[in-house]
Amino acid sequence: MIEGCVLVVESHALQRSVLVNWLLNLQVACVLSAGNALQAVDHICRQEIIDIIFFDLSDGSINNLDFLSVGSKLGNVRTLVVHGELPLALLRSVSRLSSLSSIRLLGVLDKPLQPQALQKILSAFKTHHSASLREPAAKLELTPHAEVLQGLIAGEFQAWYQPKFNLHDGRLFGAEVLVRWEHPKKGLLMPSNLLATVVAYDLIDDMFKQLLEQGLEFMSRQREQGLDLGLAFNLTASQLVRDDLVEHIVQRLDQYKMPGSALMFEVTENGLLDLPPSAVENLLHLHQAGCGLSIDDFGIGFSSLRQLAHLPFNQLKLDTVFVRDVDDLGNRAVISSSVALAKALRMDLVVVGIENAHELHTLISLGCSFGQGFHLALPMTGADFSLWLKLHAPAV
Repeated sequence: MIEGCVLVVESHALQRSVLVNWLLNLQVACVLSAGNALQAVDHICRQEIIDIIFFDLSDGSINNLDFLSVGSKLGNVRTLVVHGELPLALLRSVSRLSSLSSIRLLGVLDKPLQPQALQKILSAFKTHHSASLREPAAKLELTPHAEVLQGLIAGEFQAWYQPKFNLHDGRLFGAEVLVRWEHPKKGLLMPSNLLATVVAYDLIDDMFKQLLEQGLEFMSRQREQGLDLGLAFNLTASQLVRDDLVEHIVQRLDQYKMPGSALMFEVTENGLLDLPPSAVENLLHLHQAGCGLSIDDFGIGFSSLRQLAHLPFNQLKLDTVFVRDVDDLGNRAVISSSVALAKALRMDLVVVGIENAHELHTLISLGCSFGQGFHLALPMTGADFSLWLKLHAPAV
C-alpha cells in the first residue's frame, strides 16, 4: 500500500478514470486527477506532499509543463512517471530535466498502460523512495492571494535589468528584464520566491504587463538621450495561448512609438513541447510585429531541430548548467555544438550565468559571442541601470 498521494495528469477523461481506478485498486491511499495543467497546479499548491505524478508526455492537449515547474519550486512533488509513445531523444531529455530539478524521474511506461507495470512502479517507489520521501520537506509557502494582488496594485513588483554583452569587445547587446518584489515587510523577494505564486494564482499576465510598462518607459527615456536599447522579457507557454496578451504588447509598442525590434521575448525550451496552433500563431504575430524571439534554457528541454528550423526564433540562450562545469568534456561538446547550430540557423547564441574570468575566456575560445552573468554585470534597478549606462556609455 502507498500511504501518500498520487496525481494523475491526463486530458482524456476515460483514460484518466481508468488510471485512477487502477491506482486505487493497487491500494494507493490518495489519488488526485487533473485534466489540464491549471488543475494540476491547483492540486500541487493545495497538497503538502505529492509522492508521484503520472503524466502522459505525448498528450497534445496538455501543452506546457508549468505544473512541474511549480512543483519543483514548491519542493512538494517527489517523483514523476511519464508515459506515452515517446521517441528515444525525448526520453533522454526527460531524464536530463529530472536530474536538474528537485523532482526525481521514477520511471517511463509504454502505452498502453498495464496494471502490472503500475504495480512495478509503485513497488519501486516503496523500495527506494517511500521511507526517505515521507520525511517533512522544506516547503515554500504560497503568499496569500490578497497579498499578491495588493502588491501588484501598489506597484511593488519592479523591473530589474541585467545587461547582455558582446563577449569579444565588451559592447552592450541589450538587457534582460527580471522581476523583484519590493515587499514592504519581507524585503526584496527574488523570482524563486514569487514566480510559483503568481503562476498558481494565474496572475502571471498582470505581473508581465507591469514589467512591460516599466521596460517601455525605461527604453523611451533612454532613446530620448540617444541610446537605442533593446530589452528581453520572459514569457511562459501558458501565456502564449492568450491572444489578448499579444494584442496588449502590440498596443503598448504603438503607444510608445517603439519598433517591435526593441523587444525580445524569451520562451523556455520546455514550453515549446507540442505547442498548440494558437500559441504558434501568437509567436508568428510577435515575429510579424518585428519582435525578437528567443529559446531560453536551451539544451535541457524538449525542442526538436524541426521546431528550431520552422518556428520564427532568432536567438538561443544556452542554459547555465553547461557553464557551471565548463571544463567538463561533455559540456564543452554541448557548447560547441550549440554554437555551430546557432550559426547554421542564423541565430544568435547567448550564454547565461558567466560568473568568473575562466568561464568567460573558455566560452570565447569555444566560439561564443554573446553572454550575461554576474562576472559581467549584476541585475540592477532601473535607476541604477540608468546610472550604469551613463558611466559606461555603451554602444548598442
